[in-house]
Amino acid sequence: MLDFFTIFSKGGLVLWCFQGVSDSCTGPVNALIRSVLLQERGGNNSFTHEALTLKYKLDNQFELVFVVGFQKILTLTYVDKLIDDVHRLFRDKYRTEIQQQSALSLLNGTFDFQNDFLRLLREAEESSKIRAPTTMKKFEDSEKAKKPVRSMIETRGEKTKEKAKNNKKKGAKKEGSDGTLATSKTAPTEKSGLSVGPENGELSKEELIRRKREEFIQKHGKGLDKSSKSTKSDTPKEKGKKAPRVWELGGCANKEVLDYSTPTTNGTPEAALSEDINLIRGTGPGGQLQDLDCSSSDDEGATQNTKPSATKGTLGGMFGMLKGLVGSKSLSREDMESVLDKMRDHLIAKNVAADIAVQLCESVANKLEGKVMGTFSTVTSTVKQALQESLVQILQPQRRVDMLRDIMDAQRRQRPYVVTFCGVNGVGKSTNLAKISFWLLENGFSVLIAACDTFRAGAVEQLRTHTRRLTALHPPEKHGGRTMVQLFEKGYGKDAAGIAMEAIAFARNQGFDVVLVDTAGRMQDNAPLMTALAKLITVNTPDLVLFVGEALVGNEAVDQLVKFNRALADHSMAQTPRLIDGIVLTKFDTIDDKVGAAISMTYITSKPIVFVGTGQTYCDLRSLNAKAVVAALMKA
Repeated sequence: MLDFFTIFSKGGLVLWCFQGVSDSCTGPVNALIRSVLLQERGGNNSFTHEALTLKYKLDNQFELVFVVGFQKILTLTYVDKLIDDVHRLFRDKYRTEIQQQSALSLLNGTFDFQNDFLRLLREAEESSKIRAPTTMKKFEDSEKAKKPVRSMIETRGEKTKEKAKNNKKKGAKKEGSDGTLATSKTAPTEKSGLSVGPENGELSKEELIRRKREEFIQKHGKGLDKSSKSTKSDTPKEKGKKAPRVWELGGCANKEVLDYSTPTTNGTPEAALSEDINLIRGTGPGGQLQDLDCSSSDDEGATQNTKPSATKGTLGGMFGMLKGLVGSKSLSREDMESVLDKMRDHLIAKNVAADIAVQLCESVANKLEGKVMGTFSTVTSTVKQALQESLVQILQPQRRVDMLRDIMDAQRRQRPYVVTFCGVNGVGKSTNLAKISFWLLENGFSVLIAACDTFRAGAVEQLRTHTRRLTALHPPEKHGGRTMVQLFEKGYGKDAAGIAMEAIAFARNQGFDVVLVDTAGRMQDNAPLMTALAKLITVNTPDLVLFVGEALVGNEAVDQLVKFNRALADHSMAQTPRLIDGIVLTKFDTIDDKVGAAISMTYITSKPIVFVGTGQTYCDLRSLNAKAVVAALMKA
């Protein structure tokens, strides 16, 4: 039984609606528009909202959307056929009203489609019931029953004969493919009296032609091979290092160059701290995050070289534009198939997960199918532009995470703003926590770091070192004697959820603005550790849960995020479990233009990338620039 079926335009005008079991279809359809249609996620034509499953179809020629909703516990096999039949009949019946392309004509139009829809629904339900039952196949219908008994009997010596025949066939194939065998090699077969021809021992016409080809290739092909070999050997290869290091008697020629250690006083390198202060102060004025720049010097040189060539002649550009002329026609799947295959392979080569690349291309195909192209536009340019728009829309989040605004809101309520970091092992949670701490200190907020990684050896000491360096960058003397950054630790082997709770209470009493909770790295398949993480988040209810992932992963990013979200939902004790709110993408400086992990992570969770780590210093923290990432992703 269907809950509802509705037809509306992409501008938001409801043309016709059928109400079945449910009272209203507004909530599910609005969720479909927000989460799928506006976010360019229409790859599988299906969407789940609470207890309903929504299936939809887009008509890009007339800018219409057909949506049907039913209970997700039901398996209705006729839904796809029904939505196709309704789409075909509605478009053909009201073609003139829809083609006027004006909102006033659509509002004034009368779409009396109730009787037609009920007839199509009745036919679809009956067609699913009339389906013939599947009967078990009998032995008489199988291929084995059709074979004679004589063909199944194996006599002694038949296998050896078959092997000999197969070897002869393989040898004949090798002779035909090589083409450089000498005639002297075939002479023993002729003398031995074996039948080479069809029946009478003479060579057939095909065999004679093949032999003559071999002799011709043998005579005239040797010179070509020698000439090709000589041209290859004429260009010598450069071997060895261009500028090798000079060593004297097994020792270093300049020992001072290799000595990178700095003099320390009481274990703290004061000169290094002063240099870092000067370096960091000049990069982030006012504590603002710079946008991520994915362009390189090679790209700038390439663009400079290509500018003069574009202005060489106007005739060449005009003919090149007319050469790709397609004409005003509607796009079909067959037109886009080859272009989408190349786009999919290109996305996978740029480190986008394979499943995500397939869904993106499918979404673009659904978006463009039936759309009328412009006069001077090609299929390739149309598909590429649609894919770029989809990627930019995916990277721009539904809800922007503004930490500074939320922290000031928490200050007005006289409570600390709590951020929890989680992720797998070795992705850089502690390092990027220190970078975010420095960014918050630059913006004038005090930070309490909670050392809740009580499992990894050296985790507390690492945070202690970061706290000492951050305190040197922002000493209390510069802030009126106020301690700007402090570490809250309880050692190893303790309960992480209890330490986080004590740290939040300590921050509330001491007046800290932000609490950054560092957790232990854990794999997404480790059930006990995922249960402990869900307990920490459920008990302490942080304001922001950030997943830290590295930009080097491809298909693994999808698996990590899906299983982290699923584990947080399964092991949570609350009715509405707390899931991941945002992503911190680390090691972005190691991937060049293979930026596909950003697309994979945002597509699978619909959550924004809040921070991007681009280096090892505290100032190497950026905000995501969606257009720059998409430009690097689409670069050949």
